[in-house]
Amino acid sequence: MPSRRTVLAATAGVTAALAIGTDAHAGTPGDKKLRAIVSRMTLQEKVGQLFVMRVYGHSATAPDQADIDTNLKEIGVRTAAELIARYRVGGIIYFTWAHNTRDPHQIAALSNGIQHASLEQPRGLPVLIATDQEHGIVCRVGKPATLFPGAMAIGAGGSHADARTLGRVSGAELRALGILQDYSPDADVNVNPANPVIGVRSFGADPGAVAGLVAAEVSGYQSAGVAATAKHFPGHGDTAVDSHTGFPVITHSRELWERLDAVPFRAAIAAGIDSIMSAHIQFPALDGSGDPATLSRPVLTGILREELGYDGVVVTDSLGMEGVRTKYGDDRVPVLALKAGVDQLLNPPKLDVAWNAVLKAVQDGELTEARLDESILRILRLKARLGLLDRPYVDEAGIDRVVGTAAHLRAADRIAERTTTLLVNAGGVLPLSRRTHARILVVGADPASPSGTTGPPTTVLAGALTELGFTATALPTGTAPSAATIDKAVTAARDADAVVVGTYNVTAADSQKTLVERLVGTGRPVVAVAVRNPYDVAHLPSVPGCLATYSWTDVELRAAARVIAGRVNPRGRLPVPVQRADDPAQVLYPIGHGLSYQTYAPDRA
Repeated sequence: MPSRRTVLAATAGVTAALAIGTDAHAGTPGDKKLRAIVSRMTLQEKVGQLFVMRVYGHSATAPDQADIDTNLKEIGVRTAAELIARYRVGGIIYFTWAHNTRDPHQIAALSNGIQHASLEQPRGLPVLIATDQEHGIVCRVGKPATLFPGAMAIGAGGSHADARTLGRVSGAELRALGILQDYSPDADVNVNPANPVIGVRSFGADPGAVAGLVAAEVSGYQSAGVAATAKHFPGHGDTAVDSHTGFPVITHSRELWERLDAVPFRAAIAAGIDSIMSAHIQFPALDGSGDPATLSRPVLTGILREELGYDGVVVTDSLGMEGVRTKYGDDRVPVLALKAGVDQLLNPPKLDVAWNAVLKAVQDGELTEARLDESILRILRLKARLGLLDRPYVDEAGIDRVVGTAAHLRAADRIAERTTTLLVNAGGVLPLSRRTHARILVVGADPASPSGTTGPPTTVLAGALTELGFTATALPTGTAPSAATIDKAVTAARDADAVVVGTYNVTAADSQKTLVERLVGTGRPVVAVAVRNPYDVAHLPSVPGCLATYSWTDVELRAAARVIAGRVNPRGRLPVPVQRADDPAQVLYPIGHGLSYQTYAPDRA
């Protein structure tokens, strides 16, 4: 189409030129052509290029009426095409809840529609489309795409090859859909079991282990032509506050930050990471101003750029989160982020406020146009390296040859089998035999599917066990079972040969704990499956068998079923320590703990 030819003519040779040289982020011969593109942009176009924005709807031009209404209410436009025409945004982020990710063919068509809308504009440039495809508990593109275990599960497997495969396969599928920037991997070192926002999104608590897996996953994604994004700099792993709803403070010393939080980010930079996401956290040892890291020049320019030597793209975490809005208004946040050293401004709550604030800051002299040019050049370098300037469209006819193929699904299953962690096996209760435990009752929590395309967990576990030759029945009991629900489960357990119970973030006063204790009291063998945090096991001292899956998506639950049935020998090892519930200063299970069917744990009674 003519608009595409215009872009190709304007950027001819840029991608090839950027391939010359060794530093992926340094100036290259291709910069001359990119600078020429920047020089032709209006100030308004430059401002737009800095923003990555949400938009509702499955189509760039013809979304459902409900999505049109929401777009009008939140953004003041009807469609993605109107968003691009009005604000000339450089990026768009896909969300499940924004109805962007219904199925692979729809996603690819949406991506192509977005590119067409942008390239139709005067001096139009391709849009860098992004999403959060971490796998595990954060996943925007669901089945039939391949879904892998999440980061902490990969940490339990400990295989760099598996992390690289995850990145390569997931990257290939995202690229086929027109998504060329993934906000993954999570490079936080999760040393706080009470962390409400990171937790199993982290590879673990050992900085060296996390660093190796981060680098491997980055390598996988970027070998597939997708920009990986290490997050959340300078490190969100030790907080008890969720930055979506509050303003966390990290109390680590500078020396501890160097030994702990910085290690995975250094590894990501050494691996050639394309983008790094900032955190909305206060880190007094790195900046005593009280500003969040996203708005901190000492953190983003002084440490990330100057000390760590990173010159790639820096993207904010969502500007709609409370952690970045606590101290300053929505009109100041984007300006201060740019002054701090940010390049991409992600998902402001009110785009018109943020966009006009940046424009006014340049017009008033608070920001220079040269400062904008610096960030735009980084963004264009990234778009060029990804081939987006030369090939902005995806082949909708080729999607089924890439997305959710049998080979990709088999790879995910095999990886999941290497992550399932057997924490407790008192008296060798596992594996269960079809001959002696033919009838299995599956009870427990059914948390919502991260992608909206999997689960519910009790049904998936029961179905997988039935496929393995058992007669399994699902009885969902929820995350807070009532006394009546517990009674019903106990009654059903008496007609079963064994019980599998899925637990979800168990606490000391949790009725899930009561459920497990009552089920154990029936005398039937009980196996707990911690479907999110492995810390559940500390609150279940009476359970004879306990597995950790680190997430509740189908691939992890099917692997757990194969372990329960003895089809697979458990190989996962805890990537985080589990403290005692009655004395958190004492470690119940250390990093590296994990049983196999050749080593049984002694009875804990």
